[in-house]
Amino acid sequence: MDAYQRRHPWAGLPLAVVYKFLDDQGTYLTAIITYYGFVSLFPLLLLLVTGLGFALQGNPGLQRQVLDSALAQFPVIGDQIGANIHSLHGNVLALATGVVGSLYGGLGVVQAAQNALNKVWGVPRDSRPNPVAARVRSLTLLAVGGVVLLATTLLSAVTASAGVFGAGVRAGATVSAVAVNVVLFTVVFRMLTARPLTIAQVRTGAIAAALVWQVLQWAGAFLLGHMLKGATATYGMFGIVLGLLTWIYLAAITFVAGAEINVVRARRLWPRSLLTPFTDNVELTAGDRRAYTSYAETERHKGFENVDVDFDPPPRDDAD
Repeated sequence: MDAYQRRHPWAGLPLAVVYKFLDDQGTYLTAIITYYGFVSLFPLLLLLVTGLGFALQGNPGLQRQVLDSALAQFPVIGDQIGANIHSLHGNVLALATGVVGSLYGGLGVVQAAQNALNKVWGVPRDSRPNPVAARVRSLTLLAVGGVVLLATTLLSAVTASAGVFGAGVRAGATVSAVAVNVVLFTVVFRMLTARPLTIAQVRTGAIAAALVWQVLQWAGAFLLGHMLKGATATYGMFGIVLGLLTWIYLAAITFVAGAEINVVRARRLWPRSLLTPFTDNVELTAGDRRAYTSYAETERHKGFENVDVDFDPPPRDDAD
């Protein structure tokens, strides 16, 4: 099996991506993004609803349509979220407080994504942006991502309206939504990584992530329409929390896995030895050596610190 996956890229490349994800503790990187995403989502939706209330004060129908388009990004629990989000009413200070809280939560998500990408790409700690520069970069991406997300939510509204626009328009809207998401993932992968990357280096992971995200949208819509009818009344707020956490976690896994695909391809971190996660008694491949060397170099904290990596021969059994 080991020899076969080394000879065939269709088997060796996915295995290397999985091993890289595990080596980088991808589940923990994903959990951090999920936490900040969960904390920030309700304040951001609150800000969206309040902004719609001010901008479209005389058109409540259009307000509802735009909000429903945004909630379509969470097809399993979007209706439940919408029932619990209402516009902020009060003085300017209350609105300003909501804006500040929303920006703080949104920056947490982008900061977590930035840390994950730098970890995945093996950027040494001394080469990463300082705390101020990192937050400025995150704020810029948050603004860009908000514009792109608005475009995808509008396309989602068209996609969900097959009876109004027809199947052809719906298919076109789906393709356009995937294309916009490819652009968004490409921009995120490049902007949040503290090393220069070309479009070719991040293209494959961006396409894969956009396609997986679209499949998740369809799967969520199927669950909502065929398997989870009546679940909202049964599980209530408990179902909202679990559904929201699950949905954000799947989105975070999609994001991190897309980045891992880019790194494995760009840095030739494959093929990997099949047994490396289980024992030291293996002959490392060139991909293994490059991967383990990058893990050590990532932990360099100062520019005047030198990190050298070498490998001893693997231990051999007495019987050998």
